[in-house]
Amino acid sequence: MSEDLNTFAQRYLRGPGRGDEERQSAVALAERLRLPFDDLSDFRGEPELFRQIPVELMLRYQFVPLERQGDVVVVVMADPSDISALDELELAIGAPIEVRVGLPARISEILEKSDSTQRVLDEATEDFRIQLVQERENGEEALSIESITADTSPVIKLVDTIVFNAIQRRASDIHIETRDTEVIVKYRIDGVLYQAMEPIDKRYHATIISRVKVMSELDIAEKRIPQDGRFKLRMKGRTIDFRVSVMPTTHGEDVVIRILDKESANKEFRTLNLEVLGFDEDTKRKLRKFIREPYGMVLVTGPTGSGKTTTLYACLSEIVSVEDKIVTIEDPVEYQLPGITQIPVNEKKGLTFARGLRSILRHDPDKIMVGEIRDEETAQIAVQSALTGHLVFTTVHANNVVDVLGRFLNMNVDLYNFVSALNCVLAQRLVRRICPHCRREARVTDQLLDESGLTRDQVLGVTFFEGAGCIECNGTGFLGRCAISELMDLSDNIRVLILDKRPAAEIKREAKAEGMKFLRESALEKVFAGVTTLKEVNKVTFVE
Repeated sequence: MSEDLNTFAQRYLRGPGRGDEERQSAVALAERLRLPFDDLSDFRGEPELFRQIPVELMLRYQFVPLERQGDVVVVVMADPSDISALDELELAIGAPIEVRVGLPARISEILEKSDSTQRVLDEATEDFRIQLVQERENGEEALSIESITADTSPVIKLVDTIVFNAIQRRASDIHIETRDTEVIVKYRIDGVLYQAMEPIDKRYHATIISRVKVMSELDIAEKRIPQDGRFKLRMKGRTIDFRVSVMPTTHGEDVVIRILDKESANKEFRTLNLEVLGFDEDTKRKLRKFIREPYGMVLVTGPTGSGKTTTLYACLSEIVSVEDKIVTIEDPVEYQLPGITQIPVNEKKGLTFARGLRSILRHDPDKIMVGEIRDEETAQIAVQSALTGHLVFTTVHANNVVDVLGRFLNMNVDLYNFVSALNCVLAQRLVRRICPHCRREARVTDQLLDESGLTRDQVLGVTFFEGAGCIECNGTGFLGRCAISELMDLSDNIRVLILDKRPAAEIKREAKAEGMKFLRESALEKVFAGVTTLKEVNKVTFVE
C-alpha cells in the first residue's frame, strides 16, 4: 500500500528544492536567458486559467499559469531553456505565452495545493468509473481479498489518491458517504466538510468500502454492524496513522477515516505552547499560573473537535521537565510527546481509563493527564488524585464552564471534594482564521449585525475583514483555526456559591464580577481584531 502511494506522489509531484541555493541558480538562469524572475511569493492564480490548461502539461514542464494579458498567457517555469518545450506549450495552450523564471520548489508547492491535484483525483475517478466489477451468475458482486487487490487495481488507485489528496489539503477526516444512487467523498478541513470530487456511481460503492476494510484489516463480509480499525501509510519518509470507522446506513455502509499525522504534528509540537493556540493574554497568564500549581485539577471542556486535547498537550509542553514524572492515559495516543509516559486505552484487553488511572497512581507520577472523563469511576479516581497531591489535567464534554459542575454531580462525585480539587475550568471552541493571503475588508449588513446581537453604534470604527478565496486556502477564504475561550478561576466566593448549590446565573454573575470573559466576548474580540468573521463566530457561540 505504501509503495502505491509513494509511486503516485513521485510520479505526479516533484519534491522541494534547496532554499537559497535554488533561488540563486533560478535568478542566474533568468539573467542568462534574459527573462524576468518571479518568486511567486504572493501568487493568487486564476482558477479558470488553471482549469483550461491540461494538468499533465503543468506537471511535465513544471510551470504554473500566472494570468492572461489579452491574448497572451503569462507562465512561470522552472526551466524555460528548452525551446521545443516552449513551442509545444504554446501549441497545447493555443495562445502565445510570455515566460518568467520561477523557483522549482515554489512551483511544485503551488501545483500540490492547486486545482491540478484535484484534477488528478478526478482522473483517478474517471479511470475507475469505466472498470466493471466482476459478477457471479446470480448477479452479486464477487468480492474477495484476492479479487479486490488483483482485479480491481483502479480501486487501489482511487483510494490512494483520495488519501494522498486529503493529506495535501490538510484534511483531518475523510468521509465516504453512501446515497441512493451515488457515493460522495468529503474532506473535513479546518472543521468544515467540503466535497472532494464528483459523485461516484453507486455500483462501485461496495468495492471502495471493501478496499478500505482490507487496508484496516476488518471483516469485508460483515455489513450489518459498525466496525472500527486502523492502518498506517508511509509517505514522503514519514508514517501517518489512520483511524477507520465503518457504519451501516440505509443505503449501504459509510466510512470515516481520521488522519493522525504524528510526525507532521511533532514539528509543530516542538514549539507547541499556549502562545500558538490563539488565547488572549489574560487567559494565557491565568492558565500558566494554574498549570504550575503543585496539585489540583485543570479541567478543559468543549464539544468533540474543539481542540481540548491540543490545549492539554500545549500545557504539558510548557511544564515538562526532568524533575517531574508526567504520565498520560489517552484513547488513543494521538501525538507522541518527548519526556512524557503515554498509555493508550485498550478496552478489549480491559485497560479502561479507570483501571489505567489506578495503575498510574502506583507509578509515582507528579502530574497526570486523563484524556477524557466518561464515567463515575474515572471521575472519582481523578478527583481523589487531585486531592492527594497530584496535578491532574483532564477533559469533559460540556457546553460551558458552569455546565461542568452539573456534569460531575450527575456522575455522583462528592461536591465538596470536587470543588476542593478544582483549580480552574477552561471552556473552548475553535474558529477559522481568515486566510492572510487573500484577506480583504468586508461590508457587514444590518441583518448580520442583528443576528450577531450587535448594533451599528457598537461597531462604530471597527473594520471587518473576510477572505476572498485563493490557491493557498483552496478558495475557502480561511486558513487554519484558533481558540476562543472562557476561563473560570475557582475563587473562594465561587466555591461557596457552588457548595450552596446556587443557580448557574448567579455563579456566572459572580464570575463576571471577578473579571471572567465569556466565550461570546472572546469570539467578538477575534472578529474586531480581524482574525475571523461574524458568521464564523455565530456558528460556534450563542448570542447572549
